[in-house]
Amino acid sequence: MALPSLPNKKRPLWKWILLFIVAAFLSIIGYGMVVAGFQASSNFLHPCFTIVAAAIILGLYALFVRWIERHWPTDLSLRRLVPDTLLGLLVGFIFMVLVVSTIVATGSATLGWRGFMANQQLDMFMMFLAVAVGEEMIFRGVIFRWIDERWNTWVALLISAILFGWIHISNDNATWWSSLGIAIEAGLLLGAAYKWSGNLWVPIGIHWAWNYTQGNIFGFAVSGTHAGTTMLTPTVHGPDIITGGGFGPEASIISVTLGVLLTLVFLTNRYRRRA
Repeated sequence: MALPSLPNKKRPLWKWILLFIVAAFLSIIGYGMVVAGFQASSNFLHPCFTIVAAAIILGLYALFVRWIERHWPTDLSLRRLVPDTLLGLLVGFIFMVLVVSTIVATGSATLGWRGFMANQQLDMFMMFLAVAVGEEMIFRGVIFRWIDERWNTWVALLISAILFGWIHISNDNATWWSSLGIAIEAGLLLGAAYKWSGNLWVPIGIHWAWNYTQGNIFGFAVSGTHAGTTMLTPTVHGPDIITGGGFGPEASIISVTLGVLLTLVFLTNRYRRRA
């Protein structure tokens, strides 16, 4: 017999805080194990390992929701897996194409062809799947959703975005501005995409394509870290506020502006659909 659902809003605050910490901690541990396993596996196993690992992460998330919240997660609808992931991939790809194209159009950077190495590109594409699944499970599936259910969407957006920006402060070439930029353009956008779609697939797709396009197609640093094999090589000429400097385009005012606009699109359409 199914257990009665216990909404987070009705849970005693002390128990909500305790379970929130446990959920976040377990999510971080699971994500860390996947990244460590990816780094230790051979190149041949990377794509297969990443797919299996992503499925295990989401499966454990589903079991945790079932055990603690006493219902199966609605944000992992298998019916929406393919169309919403593809939508997210398209949004993330277009977002970064627009950002880099604007940087190039202002004369702040030029791009040169480096080459295409299929095996290495596949490895990095699948590696960013693990990053997207792990981080979206933590920040949208747990942190955003639990705060949204307990209080409201605006509180959830603010807190999850701040935390998302804060975890990038220790990255290479990070500054207070780069962390603020990540919080605004990505933290708010991914939270809004999650709220709009009602599932994890759209933000996973955005996150996945965003990182891969930025790092392995255009050759910029991804949150301060070089992404490895690239198709293009950028030569940066302009000021850091436009190019993002050593941190990459995520620290560009162009990314922040576009991220805010897209966040408003998702939120506006969410509330219109509810009206």
